[in-house]
Amino acid sequence: MAELTRRTFATAGAAGLGLLLCTPTANALDRALRLTGTRSVSTTGTTLEQVATGGSTTTYSRLSAGPGWPLVVRGELATPKSGRDDRRHALGAFVQFTDLHITDAESPARFEYLHPFVGSAHRPQEVLGTVATSALVERVNSVRQGPFTGRPFDLMVTTGDNTDNHELIELDWFLKVLNGGSVTPNSGDPDAYEGVQSSGNDEYWNPSIPGVGDKYSAKGFPQLPGLLEAAQKTFTAPGLDVPWFCTFGNHDDSIVGSLPAQIPGIDAWYTGKYKVIGKDETTAKKLADAIAKPGSSIPVAELFGGSGTIREITPDARRRPFTTGEFVRAHLDAANTGPGPIGHGFTGANADGRNVYYTFRIAPGVTGISLDTTTDAGFADGSIGLAQYTWVESTLKRGSSTYYDFFGRKVTHAVTDELFVLFSHHTSGTMGNLLPDSRHPLDPRLDGNALVALLKRFPNVLAWVNGHTHLNKITPHAGATPQQSFWEINTASHVDFPQHARIIEVADNADGTLSLFTTLIEAEAPYAVDYDARTPQALASLYRELSYNDIHVNLGRVGAGEDHNTELLLVNPLS
Repeated sequence: MAELTRRTFATAGAAGLGLLLCTPTANALDRALRLTGTRSVSTTGTTLEQVATGGSTTTYSRLSAGPGWPLVVRGELATPKSGRDDRRHALGAFVQFTDLHITDAESPARFEYLHPFVGSAHRPQEVLGTVATSALVERVNSVRQGPFTGRPFDLMVTTGDNTDNHELIELDWFLKVLNGGSVTPNSGDPDAYEGVQSSGNDEYWNPSIPGVGDKYSAKGFPQLPGLLEAAQKTFTAPGLDVPWFCTFGNHDDSIVGSLPAQIPGIDAWYTGKYKVIGKDETTAKKLADAIAKPGSSIPVAELFGGSGTIREITPDARRRPFTTGEFVRAHLDAANTGPGPIGHGFTGANADGRNVYYTFRIAPGVTGISLDTTTDAGFADGSIGLAQYTWVESTLKRGSSTYYDFFGRKVTHAVTDELFVLFSHHTSGTMGNLLPDSRHPLDPRLDGNALVALLKRFPNVLAWVNGHTHLNKITPHAGATPQQSFWEINTASHVDFPQHARIIEVADNADGTLSLFTTLIEAEAPYAVDYDARTPQALASLYRELSYNDIHVNLGRVGAGEDHNTELLLVNPLS
């Protein structure tokens, strides 16, 4: 668990502001949790109550329920005032999912053999992703309301990388898991797993093959016969009880989220019968470097074939990569409406896949703006096109009676005010990829700094919520005046540990300030199960446990106390 720091809490002298912690001792944590309990409506089912906790990452460790993370009051952008718990009223409450990475683990269009150099190329738990995401949906359905305002969830927003390798079958699984229905997480041979984890190759953990001599087993990974077969069995996903909206990510538009679109013959690689499962170290490193470095010439034929160990698998046309337009149209399909709305934010205006950004209503007086920060020119990071940037500016102007122009001059006009929350896949710090997008080849690209500067011109912007980094991180962006400030809320993925989603509540404190409460949640699955159990909940539990023990795990992604369960203060721009 991340340590609590001195600066995380305000003094105990002002009621409701927090607790002064001089040292991160157990007693201090207990006091902070008790205080959190007095300020919340309910902590049940959230990381305010308990958190997945493991031991050393040098050897295999089982997980258990550790103490919850207390509420951290952050007053960098506005001063918290006493008594606000008794005055506040909720303006909205929603849940963020991000980086689900629903994965076809048997696909030939994956490069697991690069994982010694690119850790995300293969994860030992990835075959369990659909059932684990369904368990996250179940958590949202059981929690039902914001823990600090008690407001029922208005909706859920997923901030990109919904699929891992933009395959039609991954898109189908993603939509069924969120909407509800029967899911069969298997491709190729309907009666067998044909991925790297049944190959006997010592680069991977083979849960049913003893004595392979791989690094995972050396760390202590257990033998779990039947796991892969259980992971492929049909299960019924309950689906979300609340409406949900979708934002596009780089893994939704590119091969493994990094290669350029429109590579000649790419469909044949995806749907074919040859899967590369091993390369010599020199070749693998060369390919990993080429993928990672912008401007590199990527030898596609060597990635998908050439030298190395190749496994013949069952071809499957459902693995074909989808276009951006097909992604949108799948959401618009009435069969995929689920709890709604039709299109999950996308409309017919987005159906051609060129512009996949839109606005939506979070709650009365609160508007969401879903951005597309991807570029199909390749590489993982993103940017924003000038046309979309101009659209964001126009949208904010229409809902802001007061804003500042490019030169910092205050502008007022007669419009109805809205509060705004923006959603994107990329963060402000990962929007430096200015390569042109083929959907808008003549549209200049702008970086994250340009977008931050734009948002600071509009006091009605409260927050920018995003993913991509697989890291919990909350950043204050202070403007030229207190009213021109906003919070950037970045949440860890649901594929790498710690596998979090985030509840965000917007509240008016009736004292000239607003509070954004952020609370992390985990999937509804036990922290540890019997290794013989193969129920959906047991598989979701193993998904979490295996991610904690991945040889590439980075516990820094958990973040610090001030990135977890927080109250983020803002000046109310409408006061």
